[in-house]
Amino acid sequence: MHNLPETGFLRLSNIIGNPKADPQIPAIIPVGKSTWWAGVSSGRFPKPIKIGEGRATFWRVEDIRALIEEAGE
Repeated sequence: MHNLPETGFLRLSNIIGNPKADPQIPAIIPVGKSTWWAGVSSGRFPKPIKIGEGRATFWRVEDIRALIEEAGE
């Protein structure tokens, strides 16, 4: 399933992709940034967690896997 690790965390660019990165990061869920954040606000997409002093934003791999599985049903 998209070569996701079993556990861990993903940054937003790992989820929605980044074609400008070198090398490019393919999208797991092909939506734009504003669509993703609107989905998080509405509850359609998983809520992020903040980690560290810089409060970096991440999503649990398990939550993204569950989202993909729900979409496939």
